[in-house]
Amino acid sequence: MSIQTFSGRHTLRTLKAMKKQERVAMLTAYDVVTASCLDEAGADILLVGDSLGNVVYGFDSTLPVTMEMMLAHTGAVVRGSKRALVVTDLPFMSYQVSAEEALKNAGRCLAEAGAQAVKLEGAYPSMIETIRRLTEAGIPVMGHIGLTPQSVNQMGGYYTHGKTESDRERLLREAKALEGAGCFSFVLECVEENLAAEITASVNCLTIGIGAGKVCDGEVLVINDVLGFSPGKSPKFAKVRADLKSIVRESAAAYIQETKS
Repeated sequence: MSIQTFSGRHTLRTLKAMKKQERVAMLTAYDVVTASCLDEAGADILLVGDSLGNVVYGFDSTLPVTMEMMLAHTGAVVRGSKRALVVTDLPFMSYQVSAEEALKNAGRCLAEAGAQAVKLEGAYPSMIETIRRLTEAGIPVMGHIGLTPQSVNQMGGYYTHGKTESDRERLLREAKALEGAGCFSFVLECVEENLAAEITASVNCLTIGIGAGKVCDGEVLVINDVLGFSPGKSPKFAKVRADLKSIVRESAAAYIQETKS
């Protein structure tokens, strides 16, 4: 049972109060109906992820996703939710070029689409400065380190991070840098579980794990993976709780058979 007693949409304050008290439940959403269902189910954060490139548009990666796609889907999720904080991914090359470009595009997510925060990947020095610019301008930022899908070509694939001592030290530095730049939270994706626990204990902001065990302040999953409604196989760390593809096929087949007969 949730210990939260507030009414209305989550804020940075209500979420921060959950650290060490109650785990944060975060799921992706891309449309108004799904957002409404997840919101009513009690999701604390809804992420309009650039993963929509894979599960909605059928791209091989998140790289082709555009700002216009993100704005359209974010607006739908905001309209479909009342309780959850809505976070929007900034898509590839919408924030890496300059802090000014990042500020403009992040501002559009809040002003035009109604998001309450944005998420961006990486913690290298120029990205830390960009995050600082956004937070100083009043734009809440969720960071993302470990496996960063927008950099998958440079990383050389999908794998667990933090296995070597140098990698562990780097991720610990990046976590501290994100907190110092003003992030209210950051995602740890495919980070070795013991390291994820160490990072979580060393920062005051919220850590959200995905493929990082159950040791973070919260967890995020792609809703299509949870519902068995992804184009391909769900990752090993995502427990599939339904088989919506079979339900859709069977329902459509029954309708088609009835129509033709």
